[in-house]
Amino acid sequence: MHQSVETALDAAFPDRTVVDVGGAGPSWNGGNETVAVVFADGCRAYLKTAVDGAGSRLDREVATLAYLRAHRPLPVPATLAVETSGPVPYLATAPAPGQSVDERFEPAGPDTRERLLRRVGRAVAALHAVRFDGHGTIRGRGVTVGRGETVGRGTPAESNDAVGGTFTRPGLEVSIAPWPDVLLETVEQTREIATTDRLDRHFDAVDGCIERHRQLLAGAPAALLHGDVTKPNAFVVDGRRDAHTGDVGLLDWELAHVGDPSRDLVRARDQLCNGFDTEGPDRLTDAVLDGYRDRAGGLPAGFEVREPIYRVVRVLGRSGFLDQWVSYLGEPMEALVDRIDAELDSRLAAVRRATDE
Repeated sequence: MHQSVETALDAAFPDRTVVDVGGAGPSWNGGNETVAVVFADGCRAYLKTAVDGAGSRLDREVATLAYLRAHRPLPVPATLAVETSGPVPYLATAPAPGQSVDERFEPAGPDTRERLLRRVGRAVAALHAVRFDGHGTIRGRGVTVGRGETVGRGTPAESNDAVGGTFTRPGLEVSIAPWPDVLLETVEQTREIATTDRLDRHFDAVDGCIERHRQLLAGAPAALLHGDVTKPNAFVVDGRRDAHTGDVGLLDWELAHVGDPSRDLVRARDQLCNGFDTEGPDRLTDAVLDGYRDRAGGLPAGFEVREPIYRVVRVLGRSGFLDQWVSYLGEPMEALVDRIDAELDSRLAAVRRATDE
């Protein structure tokens, strides 16, 4: 356990007796360490510490959680304690109010897996349902909200937020910028949390692809994006039957931003279904998209024309974390380098074909 985590534990829970600290599940974010905490009274919590000292990611997550609790019926964990400006930034949250999709998916048969991913697709569509007036990077709390939403004041109890101040309906501080610039910033954020720079040239190639297709990307709609929809980051709330969001919630919002919903959907489908350089079964990839259509009435505007570019961006989920993939797949680094080089070339060629570049 990193020394910063021990410091964060003492600061986040000064009046509680911790009896156990353990792993919190898979995470390939090199900037954070997250632990599961058990207290003497049997209660549990999760503590995420920015071991690289960068509190901006946690500012983003705290603000997004507060915004979602105020404006959306999408289930999210409660915030217990937070510090983002000190030398050891941390965020403590309650356990998710449901069971991890990952835990349900692994032992399930094909039909159950398909139904489960369809439900996740509906939750992603619910998140994207409200449009914003512009794209941008979330910096923290502010007054920006989706169309038709309002900012209001009240007591922390009303906001269901232990560190919420007096805003019951808080907004977001969003640095508005053209979507290609926001997308480029997310690429740099991925570079910053990557666990290896072995294929740093892939980041440069992705930047070049985005720059060459600015005009195509600039016309995208704007919605709140999660940025990292995976099976471990999604959970099922039993007994919940909300007509707007369904019964699946999401956690781990530090990569949230306001951008093209197609980008979020392409990433979600990839992380929920695909392997290192292989596509998942059609029935599962289709289930994610079908669930999205169930809730949204169709795929995001421009999905088909921008999808090839977002598939190029997704290669960085392999390139920046090759050392993690080596451990996960049990294959030599050089073999994976060759495979992902070929995959990037193939996806760049697909963009050229699709755009007559």
